[in-house]
Amino acid sequence: MDKRRILLTGAILIFLILLFYFQFRDWSAFNWPAFWAEAREIRLGHILHAVLLIYFGYLLRATRWKILLRPVRPNASLIGLVPPTLIGFTGLALLGRLGELIRPYLIARRENLPFSSQLAVWAVERIFDIGAFAILLAVAIFLPGTLAADAHPEFRGGLITGGILLLGFVVALALGATLVSYKGEALAAGFERRFSHLSENLGHRLAQKIREFRAGLNTIESPLALILLIAVSLLMWYVIALAYQEVTISYHDVTLATYAANGTKNPLDLPVLRILLLMGSSMVGSMVQLPGVGGGSQVATIATLERIFDVPRELALSCGVMLWLVTFVAVVPVGLLLAHREHLSLRRLSKESHEAPPSESTAQAET
Repeated sequence: MDKRRILLTGAILIFLILLFYFQFRDWSAFNWPAFWAEAREIRLGHILHAVLLIYFGYLLRATRWKILLRPVRPNASLIGLVPPTLIGFTGLALLGRLGELIRPYLIARRENLPFSSQLAVWAVERIFDIGAFAILLAVAIFLPGTLAADAHPEFRGGLITGGILLLGFVVALALGATLVSYKGEALAAGFERRFSHLSENLGHRLAQKIREFRAGLNTIESPLALILLIAVSLLMWYVIALAYQEVTISYHDVTLATYAANGTKNPLDLPVLRILLLMGSSMVGSMVQLPGVGGGSQVATIATLERIFDVPRELALSCGVMLWLVTFVAVVPVGLLLAHREHLSLRRLSKESHEAPPSESTAQAET
């Protein structure tokens, strides 16, 4: 690990320690016996269902990648794309951002394609992820009877503003992608000229990213393919939302008696559309985490459960950790098994994916 990565990891570690310190200092009356008692009452059947939904989400990811491969590999096997998907997300869970290029690297090697082509697909996939989730969250905000309708008054205005910004962001993404698709080379050349004087390689790197993204957009072979990609992306994120809901349902035995006796609403009785807000907080938090242990995702999820959905602290902590285990960690056993079967080292794949010349085929790389 180079000095830059060591410093970045150290900064993230310090940040997370401070987050946990201030969180638990605020929880001076935290009831650990209640926490462990609630953990023992979880319905494991719902947890298993949630894990299966998460794995179905990985199958949808492989399906989406297969659609993007059609122009260059029309006969690519969906079954063949599933192992790189699971191994890639295992690398992401265990290595953090250092493992995020493992999936496109493995797919490029298996399909005998240039690494740059799959980096382009990976970049386009991110756009579909952001766009699909933003659309679902905006729907959750504006539909009658959902987030904006029954949120706390202090959050309602912010949610409506956020929904408008999300819709604007999706429109901007669509317009930006269209512009790059039709004028990508001119944009790349313009960025190369404009920023070349700031840094020797900055203009070149920016231009290369634009060209790679344009190449990824070229993998959308027809309007029908675009419709399929949008549909698969929306379905995938809805399935992930169902997995989140299954985790919250698994706590109903813990909360039912308490809230029924008090005549109050169960705070974990969350419809799917409201759960999208919880997913959004987890996604934002996951940008600040340590390899293998997370951190930011759990803190953000727990804070959302407690502050927005009025979940008691002990229950919020238990549910937040369980959500992280199901959505981020559940892939690890199968991913490691597949990597072991194929004699792959995640750390070595991570290193190769960051050092491989993007323009060359990776099919002959060592395993």
